[in-house]
Amino acid sequence: MDIGGSGIKGCLVDLDKGELDGERVRIETPQPSLSGPVCEVVARIVGSFGWTGRIGVTFPGVMKSGVAHTAANMDKSWIGTNLAAQLEPHIPGTVQTLNDADAAGIAEMRYGAGRDQRGVVLMLTFGTGIGSALFIDGVLVPNTEFGHIEVDGEDGEKKASAAAREREDLSYEKWAKRVDRYLDVLEGSVWPDLIIVGGGVSKKAEKWVPLLSTRTPVVPAELQNDAGIVGAALAAEERLGQ
Repeated sequence: MDIGGSGIKGCLVDLDKGELDGERVRIETPQPSLSGPVCEVVARIVGSFGWTGRIGVTFPGVMKSGVAHTAANMDKSWIGTNLAAQLEPHIPGTVQTLNDADAAGIAEMRYGAGRDQRGVVLMLTFGTGIGSALFIDGVLVPNTEFGHIEVDGEDGEKKASAAAREREDLSYEKWAKRVDRYLDVLEGSVWPDLIIVGGGVSKKAEKWVPLLSTRTPVVPAELQNDAGIVGAALAAEERLGQ
């Protein structure tokens, strides 16, 4: 299960292949995105597959021991809430929770563009905000939240997220310049060896990735927008995450 600011997605996952097993189900995130309605949507999606086993659930915020510590693109009432405990009355299985971008990164490092990559790898997911996952020699540094790094006086995601491109009706060329500026700041902070870009906009990577002028190689996520779901299932299977 992949909880996002605009949509909640879920599917069965084939962990041998690292891909979805069937068609995913997506339901719009309730507005306001309070815990009760969100958990009900998660339960509907899980129930649609008849699944009763352990599930992985991502959340767009810092997650520690199942508790959300930030909720930039969700209702602020989530802060301090134990997501796993909230879900238990709604679903039959047990829950493993983790940050959404961390889940996407775990999937890409296992099955996708980061497979067998050493050094510093930075995964960025462009959606309602910008999620980040940082890996050093394949080991995750959890909850980096680089979408909120300051770029020209404000959160980087406010100008460079996919939602910002849609909201301001930017061409891919104009948006790529914003992404470039955002990546400039990140490159100066963490000096990555590889940057993987994911989220729904990765499906159209050919329209903007070649326009970037970063010194670091930038490649699209191979699992594209399914990476979060695959990573959530992997986390559930291997007890990964926070």
